[in-house]
Amino acid sequence: MPEEAAWSSFFDAPAIIGRLLSPGSEPCENVVEFGCGYGTFTIPAAKLAKGIVSALDIDPGMVACVQRKALELGLDNLCVEQRDFVAQNSGLGDGTQCHAMIYNLLHLENPVALLREAARTLKPGGKISVIHWRSDIRTPRGPSLAIRPSPEQCSAWLLQAGFHVIQTVDLEDLCPYHFGLVATR
Repeated sequence: MPEEAAWSSFFDAPAIIGRLLSPGSEPCENVVEFGCGYGTFTIPAAKLAKGIVSALDIDPGMVACVQRKALELGLDNLCVEQRDFVAQNSGLGDGTQCHAMIYNLLHLENPVALLREAARTLKPGGKISVIHWRSDIRTPRGPSLAIRPSPEQCSAWLLQAGFHVIQTVDLEDLCPYHFGLVATR
């Protein structure tokens, strides 16, 4: 991960979360974020969600960072856990989440397995939002262009994982180096 200030400069995270989590509807109840990093998206989600936001990350430093921010901001609806959700699953119950967030992760070795785990945690009709670095342009950060999935590839993986009604969400005004998708379980 780049330094936090550099990372945060790539996104208007509160506006992105507003667009992805509750477009024209009531705010979500329980939300899970796979790979919370600095909490760039976690914190705005916790401010918007009606229920618990579960933030998972393998890096103990990132977990401590998000826990500190939650404490400083008085966000008592944020549960941050160090977890290798790729190897161990999320630890969340079946159908307990309203929304799953997977941002900048689908270049990992088995993206469909991660998407299936997200689907398992979602209630019927629950949503998943995906953001990833664009592969059609050079960007100041991000994984190698060779391993970045396209929106079409992510859509195919979402279908394989059991999602449907996949919609592209225009995020160019909020994060020009990324694309966004929302799908329904």
